[in-house]
Amino acid sequence: MPKSPSVPLATLWSQGVAPDALMIAYTVGDDRLWDARLLRWDILGSLGHIEGLRASGLLSAPDHARLRAALRQALAAARSGRLTITEAHEDAHSAVEDWLTRRHPDAGARVHTGRSRNDQVACDLRLYLKDTLLGLHRQALDLAEALLGFAATSRMALWPGYTHQRRAMPSSGGLWAAGLAEGVLTSIEMLPALWVRIDRSPLGSAAGYGLPLPLKREAAMRALGFGGLDQVVTSVQLGRGKHEAAVLAWCVDVGHELSRCAADVILFSAEEFGLLVLPPELATGSSIMPHKRNPDLFELTRARAAAVEGDLAAVLHLKGKLAGGYHRDFQLLKEPLFRGLDRTGAMLAMLAHAIPKLQVDRARGLALLRGEALVTDEVMRRVEGGVAFRTAYRDVAAEFKDGVIFPVPTPADLIRRRQATGNLGNLGLSSLRAQARAAGRWNRRERARFDRAMARLAGRSR
Repeated sequence: MPKSPSVPLATLWSQGVAPDALMIAYTVGDDRLWDARLLRWDILGSLGHIEGLRASGLLSAPDHARLRAALRQALAAARSGRLTITEAHEDAHSAVEDWLTRRHPDAGARVHTGRSRNDQVACDLRLYLKDTLLGLHRQALDLAEALLGFAATSRMALWPGYTHQRRAMPSSGGLWAAGLAEGVLTSIEMLPALWVRIDRSPLGSAAGYGLPLPLKREAAMRALGFGGLDQVVTSVQLGRGKHEAAVLAWCVDVGHELSRCAADVILFSAEEFGLLVLPPELATGSSIMPHKRNPDLFELTRARAAAVEGDLAAVLHLKGKLAGGYHRDFQLLKEPLFRGLDRTGAMLAMLAHAIPKLQVDRARGLALLRGEALVTDEVMRRVEGGVAFRTAYRDVAAEFKDGVIFPVPTPADLIRRRQATGNLGNLGLSSLRAQARAAGRWNRRERARFDRAMARLAGRSR
């Protein structure tokens, strides 16, 4: 049973009738816990909101100055822990307004002019998402760079490539890591398109139908550093769940790359393969088997990637089949969103830390690179000599079945004959690094733009 609040609750909708305590406990749920992440952004969003009110002529210069000073005090109080969401509050919005009203009654009574909690929380979430996505983007770049570094040092570390988990053709530690790096970079390239959707101000849409006030929505948009507006006011609530799903879909895409990397490390570091060596400090042991060196961090990466898919599924089910306008169902979007973002950040940080510590057993790789893994090379050797491919294929297949031993290329020859772009002998690492640098420039530019806007609101710069 939900716990009833022990003190009178501060709500933004009370009309003098005490709400049922059990109903409040049920409807608030875990919102205070999740809203703790939004407290700072709620204050910054309010600082942007009052810039819009001032530009719209809805706030006098003295009132604007008092509100701005009070909100900056609130921001400092939130940073120091003096402003928190307690059981006396319904959410981040009521905590901030209650704090303001207790210390600055007139300012606290004016701060909600021209908005609803509906566009307020949408603004809070978008500021939070902009900050978090920039951080995840940077972490993904760190992982891509770690993989590129591994690829560079393992270019000559030959081992078999596998299809259907059977030996197929020659590969290398460098080719393995470079392919994973490009996969991560491909996911990274998707973020700017998602960013455009998040980088829009919802303020001024109120409860979803605008307000009979001369609001200059663009003023708040510019103050908060947004690149544009959600143009039609009804689109803001139609976007609830849609944006969360898009963000988590990006996390799932990243997670697939991380899961594949983790699954490979688990397989290739097993004794039966022995291609990768997991250092002792990255392994866990067994309480009963003294010899065990377990790849738990990679197994949990694989599991967390699957769990992020569950977070996305929760959001999709919550938002699906709802009519237009606001619904309280949206409150439950926060938990899977925040959880999925946390999981993605943890996976990226762990793999960026672990990949450079992996080692390659080069002798083991060469020992496995024999027999069937080199049969296709014999086919292509004959093709280069003028034999039609299908003829060479049939002849080599028949000879292999009869136990014919084909010439074994040297490692240098295997690499020399694979110089096409992206092949074993030509990984194209410089091109991948250029791709990573371009993504890094985008990240720095958007981070600087976002941080400048937040600093201006907080009074730390002009």
